[in-house]
Amino acid sequence: MLRNADARWKGTALDGSGVLSVESGTLKDTPYSFKTRFGDVQGTNPEELLAAAHAACFTMALSFALVNRGCQPATIDTKAKLRMEQLSTHWTITSIHLETKARVPGLDAGAFARIAEETKANCPVSRVLNATVTVAAELLP
Repeated sequence: MLRNADARWKGTALDGSGVLSVESGTLKDTPYSFKTRFGDVQGTNPEELLAAAHAACFTMALSFALVNRGCQPATIDTKAKLRMEQLSTHWTITSIHLETKARVPGLDAGAFARIAEETKANCPVSRVLNATVTVAAELLP
């Protein structure tokens, strides 16, 4: 499997801006800039895209893991909280905390927490990151 994305930038790092697109067309000429990355201007940034990718990957992987254990998840909702810090002179993504809540009839909270931990370790996005990844799993009634 191969996936493609493109980014284009004009100007300096502080005053310039760019757009990014993905092969599927879901994102097309989506704006990003220093201000969308480090401020609160409308647009996206690499870190929120990575957090979204991690939440999506983990949630799908968790669904597969539950089904493989004979469970049928009704709903799974996951938030990814990415932390980026300046370490020495380099900005570094230091951690991503996943918060997942699910309705899985017939499953107990302990089993759900164990499956979520296994999934965290094995989801493809978790495996590519050089950051601490943690998960909090809540089973909903």
